Amino acid sequence: MVTGSPPGRCPNPGGDHLLLRFYKNKADYCRLHGYDLFYNTALLHPEMPGCWAKIPLVRAAMVAHPESEWVWWVDQDAAFTDMEFRPPLHRYRAHHFVVPGWPYMVYTARDWVGLNAGVFLLRNSQWGLDFLDAWASMGPQTPHHDKWGRVLDAEIRGKLTSFADDQSALVHLLAKEQRRWRDKVHLESGYDLHGYWEPIVGRLEDVAAAYAEMKRSGKRRSFVTHFTGCQPCGGAHNPAYTWQGCVDGMARALNFADDQVLRAYGFGHTNLNDSAPIRPLPFGYPASSRGGR
Repeated sequence: MVTGSPPGRCPNPGGDHLLLRFYKNKADYCRLHGYDLFYNTALLHPEMPGCWAKIPLVRAAMVAHPESEWVWWVDQDAAFTDMEFRPPLHRYRAHHFVVPGWPYMVYTARDWVGLNAGVFLLRNSQWGLDFLDAWASMGPQTPHHDKWGRVLDAEIRGKLTSFADDQSALVHLLAKEQRRWRDKVHLESGYDLHGYWEPIVGRLEDVAAAYAEMKRSGKRRSFVTHFTGCQPCGGAHNPAYTWQGCVDGMARALNFADDQVLRAYGFGHTNLNDSAPIRPLPFGYPASSRGGR
């Protein structure tokens, strides 16, 4: 798993604390499942900042770790909210790139929200390296970046940025060069590889209370809850949200995930809205099964 944050301190007060909690969430998930985690704060390509910084970082991880079959990118503002679930890699034997999305919205509608480039799995292969090179060819390291911005403005429906961003470039790449890439790409909508945070965080108590019944019915919690538009480090959040709403949502999601880790030790949060207080759960510690030692 590869993730990271910009070099230097966050300009937003409290941003570094939030990023630390997001990091801990990823570290807990990787520890539970035996994954290696690389958290990067260096800009590996000086002309690929911001949303584009992940491409040279993922490429470096692929080259540095040829023994790894997959590299899994997760944005800094995405939290695992189902700590038990593992991506079904066996379903992707025929694929090299897995990203949350919907085929019609990408290949036909060419919609900016047809996929989310903040979480994806890339097979460590020559195909994967070639794919990253094609994706990066629209980035700010190329002299044609401004031209690509105009092209993507004209071709990608619902595009919100005024420049060539990584997500609109990815939609363009998949839609325009289907013959080259589509057979090896899986747009995942069967589970929340990327779950939009706003409709998720308000119902977490209900999810916790009903989870045993959910598992019996084959349903699960949201796997990844992604705080798109909240900008925890910079604080320049989408004007559709309030900053307090973003902070409260992050705390709830991170506490919800942390409860799943604490449960093994016999504890849980008293309130998802407050990170500090915890309580013993109403069952004995594991040691009680060995005579209380």
